[in-house]
Amino acid sequence: MILVTGAAGFIGFHVSRALLARGDHVVGLDNLNDYYDPSLKKARLALLDQERHFSFEECDISDRERLLQVWRSHPFEGVIHLAAQAGVRYSIINPHAYVQANLAGFLNVLELLRSRPPRHAVYASSSSVYGANRKQPFSENDRVDLPVSLYAATKRADELLAHVYAASYAIPITGLRFFTVYGPWGRPDMAPMKFARSIVAGERIDVYNHGNMSRDFTYVDDVADAVVRVLDRVPAADESGIPHRLFNVGNNRPEPLLRFIEVLGMALGRKPELNLLPMQLGDVAETWADVSAIRAEFDWEPRTSIDVGLRAFADWYRDQYARSSRPVD
Repeated sequence: MILVTGAAGFIGFHVSRALLARGDHVVGLDNLNDYYDPSLKKARLALLDQERHFSFEECDISDRERLLQVWRSHPFEGVIHLAAQAGVRYSIINPHAYVQANLAGFLNVLELLRSRPPRHAVYASSSSVYGANRKQPFSENDRVDLPVSLYAATKRADELLAHVYAASYAIPITGLRFFTVYGPWGRPDMAPMKFARSIVAGERIDVYNHGNMSRDFTYVDDVADAVVRVLDRVPAADESGIPHRLFNVGNNRPEPLLRFIEVLGMALGRKPELNLLPMQLGDVAETWADVSAIRAEFDWEPRTSIDVGLRAFADWYRDQYARSSRPVD
């Protein structure tokens, strides 16, 4: 039995489906908050609820007593921790939400692992931890002490907390640094959803740094495959013998943001109109994942180009929103 926190979220939904497709029993946990439209989370959850081996627990990871109640009610063999307060820009205006969910909440999860260690625990980190690092591509061995957002700082703090718990209590824990995940059922606050909404509405797309940006866009099914592969096998301990490792999960190919928008426009059948703006606070110009470590350890390879991935995203977007009067909030 696998615990997936943040199961009604974007990545959590796809990871849960991947586990269920191969016959695993999954307990999904989520607080269904209103950071973005809860109806999208409930729609994802409704699909998961159709699966015989899925059960759902509504719970906020910052609620220690409720979280412990869930933990004691199931014999979990593995844990995939994806629940977090996401979004770089939102961290500027609501920092307390990040401390509560990403620090206090993550500590609560680590305490569960300490009380009854599972075979393996996997958690979500982020490419944002590389911050102002100028070396490309980003490697797990690069320095990560120059965050440019509070969100990035909380994700790096999570990595340090996980390292301490793995070292102190011999708990096998693996962190995955995700690079710009996109695909069907994505979050409305993420760039692909914002771009699609503007393209369909015939509105200009806000493009920062005057378009001089690139991202290692990673398709969500490739990410889910990586998470499941990593969960299945505890990697070798680090050079100090501590059972905590970190791996990049990216497409290993940075794409210019303007090309990404162009391909999305073609997939939606409309020409994007751009509004070129200066760089935003907390943003970086380029990300690029070195995935040689996860390739060597787990035989994982990103397989989906943006041409294929954006076509699938556009098909889903049209079905979900373009023929509906519902806004994408």
